Amino acid sequence: MIERVIGFAGAGFSCAVVARELVTRGPFKAVIYDERTHVAGNCHTSRDSETGIMVHHYGPHIFHTSNEHVWNYVQRWGRFENFSHQVKASTAKGIFHLPINLRTLNEFFGKKMSPSEAEKFVQSLGDRSIGEPKNFEEQALKMLGRELYDNFFYGYTKKQWGVEPRQLSASILKRLPIRFTEDLSYFNDPFQGIPRAGYTAIVENILDHPKIEVRLGERLTREGVKNFEHVFYSGPLDGYFSYQLGKLNYRTVTFEEHRADGDFQNHSVVNYCEERIPYTRIAEHKHFAPWEKFDRTVYFKEFSKQTEDGDTPFYPMRLDPDKKLLQDYIKLAEQETAVTFLGRLGTYRYLDMHVVIEEALKLAEVCLNESDIKRWPHFSTSPLSSGAGG
Repeated sequence: MIERVIGFAGAGFSCAVVARELVTRGPFKAVIYDERTHVAGNCHTSRDSETGIMVHHYGPHIFHTSNEHVWNYVQRWGRFENFSHQVKASTAKGIFHLPINLRTLNEFFGKKMSPSEAEKFVQSLGDRSIGEPKNFEEQALKMLGRELYDNFFYGYTKKQWGVEPRQLSASILKRLPIRFTEDLSYFNDPFQGIPRAGYTAIVENILDHPKIEVRLGERLTREGVKNFEHVFYSGPLDGYFSYQLGKLNYRTVTFEEHRADGDFQNHSVVNYCEERIPYTRIAEHKHFAPWEKFDRTVYFKEFSKQTEDGDTPFYPMRLDPDKKLLQDYIKLAEQETAVTFLGRLGTYRYLDMHVVIEEALKLAEVCLNESDIKRWPHFSTSPLSSGAGG
């Protein structure tokens, strides 16, 4: 059987999963390009040469999902250790647990409420004059009231997104639950963990196949698409078209690296919610691997800013002007005859790892069941659908 050569732009989870499924189950060879010198995209991890600590180079990544199929899939490629992610918030009134939970409420307000009492109390705080919330700020005020909003969300959100929270969608806050128990885990999902050997090792194992060729430090351009029967593109959608209609807005993150003896904050992640503090959070990486012990520590202060030329895009803004521009780029993408756009950048959606993997598995299944490559979809999922992240 003649093998068909498929190109991939990006060596993160999206393209890695699709490539592995295609070459394993179909008559395909895969050539994967990535501009960076490593695989795994923004999930890239490696051992710090000085301390031996496994560092998440583009910010903390905790794998969490309620999809048992996805959980079983990632465990095929490496050992995951159980890890219940906990986040603390540094506010003007002190340090508390996130998401806001029963302990947070009692400590913040100096009370001793039961779960039912706390629920009634929070309901009393909400701004009842707000009908259907039109934006992030209205959603927060209706759910939590002014004091919790100002202390936990206003400053952090403004730093993270670079705009007033009233310019953001109400759906962003809906992803952050409030709990009336003392469950301190940041995520609700039943399956949570971190790979013992890091995420880069997981992606390397997915790509370890004789019919997969990986070319690092190389970019697959629009011109290069003609060299393949089909291309899966996980880079920025607007970048594929050389920004001919304008640029979609992203936020990016810069990192200020620090080392110290002992322990810096005794916690993996602390969010800094006050607007006066320039960074959004500090991540101390040895606490992402509590099964390991280190005498020294590495921590990173994170600063959010608008993406500029040469920056790595992290978070799609998806403000109203972006959504209008996105629709125009979708029309351009649908005119392409041999490209499928996928992943966070390719579909301009805020996605967690488990959603990226789930969508990649579903996309591969669609392609394997359609022998006519010309009928393969333009997108893994419509960019107009809501993202899924946390």
